[in-house]
Amino acid sequence: MPDGAPTFSAAEYERRWRAIQSEMAMRGQDAILLTSAADVFYVTGFLTRFWESPARPWFVILPSAGAPLAVIPDIGRDLMQGCQVGEIRSWPAPRPGDDGVSLLADTLSDLLPETGTIGLPMGPETSLRMPLADYLVLTRALAPRRFVDATDTVQRVREIKSDVEIDAIRATCRCADAAFDRVPEIVVGAGRLDEVFRRFQIALLEEGADWVSYVAGGAGPGGYGNVIAPAEAAPLRDGDLLMLDTGAVKDGYFCDFDRNYAIGRADDDLRRVYDGLYRATEAALSALRPGMTARDAHELLTAGLRRAGLVSAGGRLGHGLGVTLTEWPSFTSLDETPLRENMVLTLEPGAVVSEGRIMVHEEDVVLRAGGPELLSRRAPPELPVIRR
Repeated sequence: MPDGAPTFSAAEYERRWRAIQSEMAMRGQDAILLTSAADVFYVTGFLTRFWESPARPWFVILPSAGAPLAVIPDIGRDLMQGCQVGEIRSWPAPRPGDDGVSLLADTLSDLLPETGTIGLPMGPETSLRMPLADYLVLTRALAPRRFVDATDTVQRVREIKSDVEIDAIRATCRCADAAFDRVPEIVVGAGRLDEVFRRFQIALLEEGADWVSYVAGGAGPGGYGNVIAPAEAAPLRDGDLLMLDTGAVKDGYFCDFDRNYAIGRADDDLRRVYDGLYRATEAALSALRPGMTARDAHELLTAGLRRAGLVSAGGRLGHGLGVTLTEWPSFTSLDETPLRENMVLTLEPGAVVSEGRIMVHEEDVVLRAGGPELLSRRAPPELPVIRR
């Protein structure tokens, strides 16, 4: 897909606007200001990797009714014109001293009365993608209009996926499934972990991913030490456990799941832990339902680990997934977020293999009325062994 081309139909974006605008009305917000890549893409279809450059801010305003307004650098005008927006206002960025701030202030002033309230995502898993000094200038320029937290306004809508979003995530998972199928041949042809990582990313692209935003993993005898490490130029040896975890992207939507492989042979401890993780995931796949909470999901997975005689590796045991690699909620003992039908989630139990060594097992699912539906192809029930 070319950068900037809308991923879905106009009707899909209009559905999103109306859903957010309904939340805005309930919370007394007259407009919402969006500055992050994920939120801007979600309401407009503006898909570009140019967000990697920090030199320019991008602003989209969703009013109380109708289409969003874009206030963006000139360089993005052509792309944005092909997206689902109403008016586009632009400036020649970067412009030190006034990098779109006065244009944004004028646009919001035109749109809202002096008593207006502007929602801005401010809570967990949000970020303000503009200089803080510019934000302070903006708040002063718009006073007595006020900014309020719109985290729930946006997140309650984004967390429920439409059918076309679910299909998009499923398609991304298929790319990763196909790349994981190629891991044995990749390992046989590669002597070092960093070579495996590079070849795995190439396989993801060859299988249809638009880009590979995230690859992590590890390898070592009896497990690995963490699940976020970049690859080392270390040789793979018989007896190592290899894990690859990918956040590939297709049409703006992520997958996020991992797979484990024993190199040469698998000892009894690795087989035992793998089996326990598999069974804990199976139990969650059987029991998880809408109406439970993220905390309940954490307890389901934790109980499954206990039944298998395993010690949890700690941290969260799953999370949301969508237009970012990880979304809310987090499967922890503290997260009371209700789980609702058509949330896309990961199930990610991890267990201790030995001191300083862990194993993690992850799947992507959509939560249906009758329980989770797999989007990733289910991992094999026994630890795969790659013989070289």
